[in-house]
Amino acid sequence: MSAIETIDLNIYYGSNHVIKNFNLEIPENVVFAIMGPSGCGKSTLLRSFNRLLELNENARVEGDIRLYGESIYKMNPIEVRKRIGMVFQMPNPFPHMSIYDNVALGVKMNKLVESREELDERVEWALKKAALWDEVKDRLDENPSALSGGQQQRLVIARALAMKPKVLLMDEPTANLDPLATEKIEDLIYELKREYTIVIVTHSPAQAARVSDYVAFLYLGRLIEVGKTEDMFERPEEELTENYLTGRIG
Repeated sequence: MSAIETIDLNIYYGSNHVIKNFNLEIPENVVFAIMGPSGCGKSTLLRSFNRLLELNENARVEGDIRLYGESIYKMNPIEVRKRIGMVFQMPNPFPHMSIYDNVALGVKMNKLVESREELDERVEWALKKAALWDEVKDRLDENPSALSGGQQQRLVIARALAMKPKVLLMDEPTANLDPLATEKIEDLIYELKREYTIVIVTHSPAQAARVSDYVAFLYLGRLIEVGKTEDMFERPEEELTENYLTGRIG
């Protein structure tokens, strides 16, 4: 069974048809990259997977999206977002909370644990999963603004993981990071795929080649080609895909 499947998905912003007749299956426990030039609909598609688009009153979705075979539109949106976490392009820790409270907030709000001891364990677990624990274990009461950009992004990943999702969406998570921080995030993605399905949006074919097992190429809202990363980069079937990978379009 696919982790995520889209069926005849169409997305509109007002009269603008952004995602067009989209049918896609994303296997579980892989890194699945969605790549394409700016403005092709990548981020819009990603936000549809956990119903974030519904927060935009100008957006309209037709078709279906399924999480492990179940339509997300038959679920409570809050439950969908618990099961499908999201990490954005800009690190966005909550600025008026401590490092600890950033990770703990969603767990407390959703009453996922029953005691402070369990909460402490969940926070430590999530920070370890995000490869951040050793760097912040003595600073949990500090404001996250004291962290570097790469550390802030890993904190946001820990915040998402603390909810114990099935799928983790990442919208260009290294776009604003330096090369060293980018490498740490990419290493983390590789580790996390053992337990999670990760869907990453990137405008960088090089990053897609480095981190993903499967890749989909979008162009002007349409799915041009999808397949295993190695096959796509070595033997693209569509001329548009080859033109994008060789820098002729982008």
